[in-house]
Amino acid sequence: MGIANFSKFTQFKDLIKALPAVYTDEMIKSEQFLLEREEKKKLEIYYAPFEYINERAKVVIVGITPGLHQMKKSYSTVINARGHLHGDEEILHEVKKNSSFEGTMRKNLVKMLDELGLHTYLNISSTLDLFDEASHLVHTTSVLTYPVFLTEKTIVEQLRTF
Repeated sequence: MGIANFSKFTQFKDLIKALPAVYTDEMIKSEQFLLEREEKKKLEIYYAPFEYINERAKVVIVGITPGLHQMKKSYSTVINARGHLHGDEEILHEVKKNSSFEGTMRKNLVKMLDELGLHTYLNISSTLDLFDEASHLVHTTSVLTYPVFLTEKTIVEQLRTF
């Protein structure tokens, strides 16, 4: 288990921790967290701390890109880690558990994976446990590591409109 070799967490963690507990979308989709912008294609890539790697995982779940909801959850996890989580690896692991596929996406994913019976192969009660006490069994990732936005929407939100 560890931190991805491309991690930018040390560069951004103090900026994230400096955010107030209640922040706006505009505060995180700002220049300070912007990684790259392509004006012509109207693409923006923002930093989000999804850089924990579980090298011992039995299952890998791959998404397209984190959305704004997952980005916000990851920032909140880092902010709330103040004082009770120690070390970058522990914080990034907590981010993955709390933020990966978070929201409706996680609910639907768990339902599909449970219908397939994945939890029985892993000897857990539900694949929901992969995002908590059984997180040692899973590595979650995305094809595009960081949130990618196209004209104020994530790529995922754009795909849903087709």
